[in-house]
Amino acid sequence: MADHVYRVIELAGSSQISHADAIENAIARAAKTMRNLRWFEVTQLRGEIENGEIQHYQVAMKVGFTLED
Repeated sequence: MADHVYRVIELAGSSQISHADAIENAIARAAKTMRNLRWFEVTQLRGEIENGEIQHYQVAMKVGFTLED
């Protein structure tokens, strides 16, 4: 197995559906402009409340991608 070196970036995603959907939204958007995405780590879960109801789910995460040769 080859050794890997990763660059790590931070992303924030949101969704009106769920935290899982917010993660998927952020990864899908990052994948449009970045290559070699390999892993993610959720660092925060939060949300927005209006009139006693959840309006948006939000996540902060670290995403790692491998560097090209």
